[in-house]
Amino acid sequence: MVVNLRRMYVDCRYGQLHVRSAFGSTGGFDELTPLVCLHDAPMSGGTFDAFLPRLGTNRSVYAPDLPGFGESDPPQDPPSVADHAAAVGDFLDQLRLRQVDVLGYRVGAAIAAELAVTRPAQVRRIVMAGAPVFDEAEREAFRLQSGPPPVREDGAHLVEAWTKQLHRRRPGMPLEQVASDFAEALRNERHAAWALRAVMDYPTTRRLKQVAQPALVLRLHDDLWDVTPRASDLLPDVSFVELPDLGFGLFDIASDVVAGHVRAFLD
Repeated sequence: MVVNLRRMYVDCRYGQLHVRSAFGSTGGFDELTPLVCLHDAPMSGGTFDAFLPRLGTNRSVYAPDLPGFGESDPPQDPPSVADHAAAVGDFLDQLRLRQVDVLGYRVGAAIAAELAVTRPAQVRRIVMAGAPVFDEAEREAFRLQSGPPPVREDGAHLVEAWTKQLHRRRPGMPLEQVASDFAEALRNERHAAWALRAVMDYPTTRRLKQVAQPALVLRLHDDLWDVTPRASDLLPDVSFVELPDLGFGLFDIASDVVAGHVRAFLD
């Protein structure tokens, strides 16, 4: 099966969204429900570059850059999770997608849940790869943290950021991929801070209880390992899979494994 990879720009309330897409030789006119993939902060839709062709053999797959990330236009003011979901909803309406499945990675998982609640007839199933379900003490601790280190003339702030990126490296991830992610993180730094604060302000517990669609939660070995299982207690119809060998970079180094779990759930 030949998988076609394309890029496009679609209008939304903040300007234009840059979107990666994959579809099979049928031209996207397939029987299976299209899949929309929402990335984490501070990354972009490029997170799913290796993943899209694995799912695009028999369905259309889309990976938009969220507003202010990658090549997408930014909002003027910090958006909420609901604002991000509304911008993705603009994309769905522009493409006239009557029904979709949504996969959200970390920050993207909160946006996926919001889409499921606000568009129950349009969103069929959701996948949460890492679920940011924080209690109030954890939220407050985050709010008290300082933002990114101030820019220094000697570039020491870059060394700190690079060291942090290296600590997230998983076995099997090429150093070149770490460097690429590092550059993307620097590019999206300001809007990533906005997105993380939006997640901390998002009423996750209440909204997850309102998700009526079947949900798959993937527990990853990252800094959400302890909080992700809380989603299983909140989602009414949930499947739960632990992936202790996978964490940051899973869509690059283990796209086949993730695709297997996602395909089994969606199909």
